[in-house]
Amino acid sequence: MAIGIIRFPGTNCDRDVYKAIELAGGEAEYIWWNNEDLTDYDGIVIPCGFSYGDYLRAGAIASNTPVVEGV
Repeated sequence: MAIGIIRFPGTNCDRDVYKAIELAGGEAEYIWWNNEDLTDYDGIVIPCGFSYGDYLRAGAIASNTPVVEGV
């Protein structure tokens, strides 16, 4: 099972999520914020942290990225 881990600038714990997916028997792969093709993945994980650092309305900024359009 291929699981994509979305990375935004400022994301953290993505390596922990990668390892957890591997330990559960999945195939983890990082997906950058500017990738809009998610057809190769069986599932998507958005790790914790502040997308785009600690800017005000960081989630609103992230919501306008190509990868979120693909989700």
